[in-house]
Amino acid sequence: MAAEVFVVDRVVTKPGQARRFVDRYLAEYAPGAVERGMTLRSVLVSPPIWFDDRPNTVTITWSLPSPLAWWQMTWKGRPDPELGRWWTQIDELLQERERSVAAAADDVEALCRMED
Repeated sequence: MAAEVFVVDRVVTKPGQARRFVDRYLAEYAPGAVERGMTLRSVLVSPPIWFDDRPNTVTITWSLPSPLAWWQMTWKGRPDPELGRWWTQIDELLQERERSVAAAADDVEALCRMED
């Protein structure tokens, strides 16, 4: 069985914008991510309250069934100018954002050997 790959989007919203960001992310970004082969695992809001006057951190975790699936998703997404435009439009809601890619510790050895 191939090693599952996780894509983690971590976003710090501007004060009072977390709920709006989550709603837009799920309505506007998520459908395209699913089309690119990603499976939504979780959307976490920290702290677990919709602040009006403070930022929240939103952590969104996606999974892909293998490293090959991650590369295929990447190849589909990088040349798509709509993704960049979407992040530019949503920028008014954000203080910072980052994306990381991870795997379970038990799978890292197989990934280092480039197994599928």
